[in-house]
Amino acid sequence: MSDQTLEYFLSQSPTKQRDAAEIKWSHAVNSRRRLTEALAGPTHMIEADIIMRSHDPKEPIMAHPPDTDSDITLKEWLEGVKAHDKGIKLDFKSLEAVSPSVVLLEEVLADLSRPLWINADILSGPGGRARPLEPQAFLSAVRTLPTDTVLSLGWTTGWTAGADIPGYSWDMVHVMEEICKTLKNPVTFPVRAALLAQSFSQLTWLLQQSDRYTLTVWTGQNDTFIPEDLLPYKKEIDISRIYYDLPDF
Repeated sequence: MSDQTLEYFLSQSPTKQRDAAEIKWSHAVNSRRRLTEALAGPTHMIEADIIMRSHDPKEPIMAHPPDTDSDITLKEWLEGVKAHDKGIKLDFKSLEAVSPSVVLLEEVLADLSRPLWINADILSGPGGRARPLEPQAFLSAVRTLPTDTVLSLGWTTGWTAGADIPGYSWDMVHVMEEICKTLKNPVTFPVRAALLAQSFSQLTWLLQQSDRYTLTVWTGQNDTFIPEDLLPYKKEIDISRIYYDLPDF
């Protein structure tokens, strides 16, 4: 199944053409205040991080490590979002949180048609030091979600100003394609903007392997990248197949 995100927002009329660059994002919506702001704002997709609360009651909450608690649970968050037309992107930082979150998604969002993206880093990537989630365990945990759910499957990465960090290697994209080629869901690959210049051949090859695939370009808070590095991608890749999750883009 191909990605239906753009079709959804075209039906809501905020976008005028099938251009993924028009999709706007809210980041780290991990508190009640941030959720209220995001729901009232102009963004299309609301992104939040999920971990398991470190103490009783143990349940999925909206927080990004090193935080271990939050003022809003995933259930409360979903109840708040479902009354609006926003799309959802949930970023999993631990495998422990995935299965109970899937149960809540199926309960709270049943019969609701909206973009749902499920994100996790499942492979080690350029400069990556964090431990990725085990790919097959993650995919098994989300297998009961509808097949139109977008799986956002990425690599752990790192970036340091002045350091010579290689881009996404051929081995990295080949392993990712082996994992994704039998999936039925649409898949987007989150790729770090600062690593794009040296990765063009590899990432365009990856997109060519299936019309279910898209890219989502993102940037770290302290990253620097040259906007011109995006030009080969904008020129060579269909505008419906590359999202730009970038500040002030």
